[in-house]
Amino acid sequence: MAAHNFLWSLTKNCFTFGLIGLTISDRYASIVPVRGSSMSPTFNPTTDSFMGSLSDDHVLMEKFCLQKYKFSHGDVVVFCSPSNHKEKHVKRIIGLPGDWIGTPMTNDVVKVPNGHCWVEGDNPSSSLDSRSFGPIPLGLVKGRVTHILWPPQRVTHVERKNHQNRHSPS
Repeated sequence: MAAHNFLWSLTKNCFTFGLIGLTISDRYASIVPVRGSSMSPTFNPTTDSFMGSLSDDHVLMEKFCLQKYKFSHGDVVVFCSPSNHKEKHVKRIIGLPGDWIGTPMTNDVVKVPNGHCWVEGDNPSSSLDSRSFGPIPLGLVKGRVTHILWPPQRVTHVERKNHQNRHSPS
């Protein structure tokens, strides 16, 4: 009988903590792996194919910014790919609705439509971003990156960086 009570208590506790963890992950914050070099040197400054995903940065993504889509120039965000909603990308916001964005490679100027943002990687030579697929709908943004949590020697707050002379407000 004691074993039955112990197992029942353990099951209830696991279920309760699972529901709490799921609620926190769904509504408030979650941990996201950052793969590739498109955001280097901010994330994954060194690539080590031997260590693989153990050396990838893992970041804390907060979701409070989604309540009223409160984003700023220079915020790092996680969003679903416009072409494949199962893929998540991590990029920096360069332009917000109404901004005019200058693209250095083509010397074009693009206006960011309402309900969209312009995102780019910190490493333009290896980044698939708005220069390739255009402005992304704000509805695809899943949250804002606030901290690097892994690897331990890189734990830090993620700074907002503005790209000067890349955008002009409407």
